[in-house]
Amino acid sequence: MYTPSRIFVKYLSYLLNASNGRGHGTHSPFVFDFIVNLLRDKAISDARFDAIELTRSRLRKSRDTISVKDLGAGSAYEQNTIRSVSRIAKHAVKSPKYAQLLYRMIRYYHIESVIELGTSLGITTQYLALAEPKNGVVTLEGAPEIAAFASDSFIAAGCKNIRLICGDFKDHFSGLLNETKGRKLIFFDGNHQYDATMEYFNTALASANQGDIFVFDDIHWSLGMERAWSEIQENEAVACTIDLFFIGIVFFKSDFYQKQDFAIRF
Repeated sequence: MYTPSRIFVKYLSYLLNASNGRGHGTHSPFVFDFIVNLLRDKAISDARFDAIELTRSRLRKSRDTISVKDLGAGSAYEQNTIRSVSRIAKHAVKSPKYAQLLYRMIRYYHIESVIELGTSLGITTQYLALAEPKNGVVTLEGAPEIAAFASDSFIAAGCKNIRLICGDFKDHFSGLLNETKGRKLIFFDGNHQYDATMEYFNTALASANQGDIFVFDDIHWSLGMERAWSEIQENEAVACTIDLFFIGIVFFKSDFYQKQDFAIRF
């Protein structure tokens, strides 16, 4: 994984080279619509966001610790197996900006099913569930202690459309895809390693349908993740990709005449 300082340098390069976040000069109607109605327009919102952010604030101040059996690439900020809830909340949970973007995408593109690989503390999961996809949200978490913590949070928040599965992703993901119905969004946020990312992408690709959306977290987190993102962009089944630095979005659409890849400031 890159050091925080290295990621910061890469982020500055992204800001300098990415396309305008207002849509100026974007010739793709689909991407222009994405910028105007999802990146810029916050009209698709929910008054219940405040309750999730109160939970985030409480977790950031928590003095609790969790014993973590990490099946992924670990953390850039926390290498111990005993990790503080506050540090996980600060460094391993998507910011409101990105979590709310996922919410808007589910609503705007009429996503019917959501799969999340990597529950963490469940903050982002609650945003996904709040968008009310028709078939609910299934979230997979590899660390039992974190899964138990998130499950308690879902109960406390009154989330009834979340199904949490605890275990190794490779033991559950393929079967879960087979039973998933309708247009789906998959949020890959559990194992930031090249081999695992490509394995999960190819597994999901086998059942990808028109209108599906894949979202990959931390695509510039390491050399391996950047390599994975580049190969995902090059895959002939992928119609369009959008690089927002901290996440990468993959669209599957049959009405694109040629592959389109964008990096957009957000």
